[in-house]
Amino acid sequence: MQREEFLQQLWLDYIHHHPDVGMLRLWPTDAPVEYLTLLTLSQPPFSTQDLLPTLGHLGYRPVHRYAMADRGLLVCLLAPPEDGTWLVLAELQLGTLSREPREKLTELVSQTHPQDTRGKNLLCRGRPWAMPNWNDYLKLQDAHPLAAWIAVMGPSVHHAGFDCERLGSRFELLDNALAAAGLEGSEERQHGIFPVSPLLEYRFYPTCSQRLAFAEGDEHRICLGGLALMQKRLSGDHERAVELLLPHHTRCEIT
Repeated sequence: MQREEFLQQLWLDYIHHHPDVGMLRLWPTDAPVEYLTLLTLSQPPFSTQDLLPTLGHLGYRPVHRYAMADRGLLVCLLAPPEDGTWLVLAELQLGTLSREPREKLTELVSQTHPQDTRGKNLLCRGRPWAMPNWNDYLKLQDAHPLAAWIAVMGPSVHHAGFDCERLGSRFELLDNALAAAGLEGSEERQHGIFPVSPLLEYRFYPTCSQRLAFAEGDEHRICLGGLALMQKRLSGDHERAVELLLPHHTRCEIT
């Protein structure tokens, strides 16, 4: 599978779960996406170590790694070979969970069929295991919101990030337009999974909650992610906005 096909599959899966993003007409439908945040977990076959070789075959190379102990996350920033969409691979560390939620999430992942971990199925087909029941979801939510998210979504795209400069508009204008479209931006700079560098104007927009059917037939509305808007504070900086996304103090080298 080629990189563009992989990105298209990721995007189609993303807008399937976020139809309010798919219906936006605030910028051209072929406007560049600055980055896609992929949320995964530290258990084979979905750990960063397992995924990097496959993503490398698609042309992506690790540029920086970041550690966020307070969130139980390791994040790897992946660059494409040309001026395309970057990937932000965020890995939830199962070791940060207490025993019961860790075992529950491990049990769900163990149900994955091998075919859902290869080729075009990688991270593109939604949850590759059975849906948890509502009570287990609530226990995971109490333990760590991202553990609950992974349980019902599987390793996949949590949100897409757009750079106002590449969209040809100003941050304030697009922020107002998104609010008018029904997406209310969060002032909390850590709302979109990870903390964000002060070098960027940034806002995360949770999308409308979706009704999901849980294992025992219960239906509940939960938020499945959203989109992010950003703009560099220093316009003369030659780096891509996504390269400035994460705070410098969280950068680390992992061997």
